[in-house]
Amino acid sequence: MNKHTTLLLTAPPAGLLADIARKRPGWEIVPLEELPPSGPLDGRVWGFIDWLCPTMSGLELCRRLRETEATRDAHLTLVLDEPSQEARRRALQAGADDYLIGPLDVTRLLERIDSVADEPAPQRRQLVNGAISLDPTAHQVRVHGAPVAMRPNEFRLLLHFMEHPDQVFSRTALIDRLGKDDEAIDDRTVDVWIGRLRRALIASGAPDPLRTVRSLGYVMDSVEG
Repeated sequence: MNKHTTLLLTAPPAGLLADIARKRPGWEIVPLEELPPSGPLDGRVWGFIDWLCPTMSGLELCRRLRETEATRDAHLTLVLDEPSQEARRRALQAGADDYLIGPLDVTRLLERIDSVADEPAPQRRQLVNGAISLDPTAHQVRVHGAPVAMRPNEFRLLLHFMEHPDQVFSRTALIDRLGKDDEAIDDRTVDVWIGRLRRALIASGAPDPLRTVRSLGYVMDSVEG
């Protein structure tokens, strides 16, 4: 992976910091405290947030990171204390891209980062459905020509729907499309992602392009420009 990488961590033990420095000496490690970093961060940004942080909950810190310009597009992983479905749901609603069950160690941290970073880059092409256009290579979504901020999971869902318009996909099929572990994610998680995708598009002036098909899943209807 590119050495220009910034890693955000909440209260990491000294042993974890030493292991990361040994295995990824080019990475910059930034401690996460009550206030998210305000200045620009180098390269791609990854954050691992404990469920309970020193001064606040990990959920609140995750929300603050999503509201801060420097970390709005970071890949955020919430480190859960226990594998409850409710905790997973709340993590995603707070803005996390995914989650791990703690405690965090260097092997699991690097496996999570490498699994996301090593996804094959899409071929250059422009996808259009009504007012929505998507450039997979630039990782950019536009509505009526204006750029729309999109988190990684929602972007990948939108890409999948725009590649396969007018096709119904079950929640299980969408989990498979995102390459997620079935044991770590459930159908309600997909509903959270769909809800966030819908809100991002509607807030940008696009009519809701996604239709819920009862007992089956979701479909993106074709819309003429």
